[in-house]
Amino acid sequence: MKLDELKGKTAIITGASKGIGEATVHELVSRGVNVIAASRALTNLEAFMSRLSGHADKVHPMKCDVSNFEDIKKITRFALDRFGTIDILVNNAGLIDPISKLAESDPDGWCNVADVNYKGVYYCIRSVLPEMLSAGKGVIVNVSTGAATSPREGWSHYCSSKAAALMLTKTVHHEYATQGIRAIGLSPGTVKTEMQVSIRESGLNPISKMSPSDHSPPEKPAKIIAWLCTNDAKEFDGDDVSIKDHTIQKRAGLL
Repeated sequence: MKLDELKGKTAIITGASKGIGEATVHELVSRGVNVIAASRALTNLEAFMSRLSGHADKVHPMKCDVSNFEDIKKITRFALDRFGTIDILVNNAGLIDPISKLAESDPDGWCNVADVNYKGVYYCIRSVLPEMLSAGKGVIVNVSTGAATSPREGWSHYCSSKAAALMLTKTVHHEYATQGIRAIGLSPGTVKTEMQVSIRESGLNPISKMSPSDHSPPEKPAKIIAWLCTNDAKEFDGDDVSIKDHTIQKRAGLL
């Protein structure tokens, strides 16, 4: 595994101020990557920046709502103006609230989740893809979930939006793999993030019954994401790999 090949590259990471996003920022900047850290909450970004140590000069926080295409275009322009290239896109931003069964679901809340989890992924890909194609290279990592292929009670919005995003991963690979574009998904399993608090409080489906100690730290999927950005992971392009796969863990240096 040659993570040093990432040095000097430029990445955009959404949902970057906490959880998997924050851990991925730390992982990539430690490898010499310039990171545009996008989050929709300015207060989250300020707190996030205060937690950075030693690499703050490589991180550029930007307020961004991924369901707003104009916000995404601003981040794309900033990355190009500042660094001249966009080498990596990590679509990490995601929502699961409000959790409820379909018959009791709130249409506005349901559609808001779809806007972030699916349209947000599309907007980010749509914005950076022409630049990547012009450069003849680029890596897109979409943070996925096992729920994209297996329904969960109370998660109709999450499951269906993530299933749609999974198909975007496969479509990018199908259309542009021969033009130097790599697209890959990662199902990170259950991770110690704020999302798990909402899941636990809902009391719906077996995942809500899991102990907090059963969840992985966000640093674990972050290390796999960094590895997926290297050419060592190229054989998995177009797939949705799982953190539970011991082969993936070993290749990423976790075992």
